[in-house]
Amino acid sequence: MARAESARSNNTDDIPLARRSNPIRPSSKGVRFIALASAFLGGSAILLYVSFSSRFIGSAPLLGTQQLPSSDGLLLGHFPYPEVSAQQLVSVYPGLDIHKDTYKALKLMRSAASADGIDLVLLSGYRSHDLQRQIFYGRKSARNQIAIERAKVSAPPGYSEHSTGYAIDLGDAKRRETDLEVEFETTDAFIWLQKNAAKYHFVLSFPRGNAQKVSYEPWHWRFEGTVDALRQFQAANERARTREASN
Repeated sequence: MARAESARSNNTDDIPLARRSNPIRPSSKGVRFIALASAFLGGSAILLYVSFSSRFIGSAPLLGTQQLPSSDGLLLGHFPYPEVSAQQLVSVYPGLDIHKDTYKALKLMRSAASADGIDLVLLSGYRSHDLQRQIFYGRKSARNQIAIERAKVSAPPGYSEHSTGYAIDLGDAKRRETDLEVEFETTDAFIWLQKNAAKYHFVLSFPRGNAQKVSYEPWHWRFEGTVDALRQFQAANERARTREASN
């Protein structure tokens, strides 16, 4: 961003020269007093600056959004989520990892679905903050969307449930054309998930009319079967309950 430079006038008449016929020379005590006062005021100013600035460390606007997180942590409808440690991840196949607790529950759920003639496809799992940044800004740019529009269908970096390793995207092996599309709700897989996913502690993250005002995503489910998982999604669940209570 270009910085505007202020022009300096070369006309000395613009700066009146102060003259004293008999200038007053401060005493040595006065000089010491002035020095101490200056040091005190300078130190106080630094402390005030550090105190004021520290309140906003980590709260800078996301690049391109011009918005700060709200009081409850929401940014463009999404809550902040940390990256799960590599030690907690399990590789389902090359390039796709999920939290080990999610993996155990997903295996059981897929087995039960298979017994009912449903073939659940795992489309997406863990995403690092860096990968989410590429997705968010890459797709936003490609689709010529501003951040607030893109956030309806993709979380900003640092605000995706996928970073926890507990969120997964599912599809129907018999209806691959519905992958990551609203039409997934018409598949046998989605109908089965609605009836059975809760038994394996999976919850639909963004149903229609969700409290976070994120676009409906019938393919996006999160695992809440452990204390840690519940803690990660506590803010989102509390907001949903508050919304339900007010309706």
